[in-house]
Amino acid sequence: MLATDPGASIASIAAESGVDRRTVYRRFASREELLAAIYESRLTAIEEAIEDARLREAPVAVALHRYVENIIAVNRRWPVDLARMLADDTVRRRRDASAHEVDVFLERATEEGLLRPGLPEGWASALLPQLMHLVSGQLPELSPAQAADVVVDTLLNGLGAA
Repeated sequence: MLATDPGASIASIAAESGVDRRTVYRRFASREELLAAIYESRLTAIEEAIEDARLREAPVAVALHRYVENIIAVNRRWPVDLARMLADDTVRRRRDASAHEVDVFLERATEEGLLRPGLPEGWASALLPQLMHLVSGQLPELSPAQAADVVVDTLLNGLGAA
C-alpha cells in the first residue's frame, strides 16, 4: 500500500490488512516506526540476497543471475519508495555498504570478461538496479527467475539484433 500511496494512513493500512488500527499501533507507535520496520526488512532482504548470490566466490555468470533473481524478489516483496527510504542516514549507510558489494562484484565481472571494459565509470552499477526495478514492476507475470533471465540478457547483450 505504501508503495502506491506513500501517504497512506495507519487506519487504511490496518483496514487493508484486515486488522484494527489498534493492532497496528500495538506493534508500531507511529507511522515513522512502521516505515522504519519496513525499511529494515527490505535492507535485511537485500543483504541476504547478496549473501545468497555469493558475489565474491561463485562464478560471475551464476552470481549475477542469482543476485538479480534475488533482488527482483525483494523488489516485489518490499516495493517501497527508495528516495524516502534513503533519506535516513543509518539506512543510507547500510544500503551503501550493500551497493559497494555489488560494485566490487561488477568490477570482478569486468575483469573476468563478463562485462566489457571501457564503459563510463559506474555505468553498470547505475544500469543494473534500473533494469531490476523496471522488470520487477513491468513484467509481474514472469517469475523472479524468468525476470532475471530478461535482465541479465539485456545487461549482457543489449537490445540490438546483432
